[in-house]
Amino acid sequence: MKRGIEALQTQLEAKEIAVSAAGGAVTIKISGGGKFLALVLDPEFLKEDAKIVADTVLAAVQMAAKQSKDFNEAEMQKVTGAFQMPGLF
Repeated sequence: MKRGIEALQTQLEAKEIAVSAAGGAVTIKISGGGKFLALVLDPEFLKEDAKIVADTVLAAVQMAAKQSKDFNEAEMQKVTGAFQMPGLF
């Protein structure tokens, strides 16, 4: 099982998840392991009010983190699911 988890962690780090907000004005890339890889902002979007830009970037970061976490948990469940004992967690 340890080898399976180690192999999965390597695969998760290699998996790239892209999340967009505001119609593509903000794009974030994050690995399946939760490491942020890129942040791309549309230059036209930066002309908007600073609060709108900040709120949109924050929302995109939160969405990316959640998608990465959900993906990570789902993949980890595939490896560890058979080993969990009912009632322990």
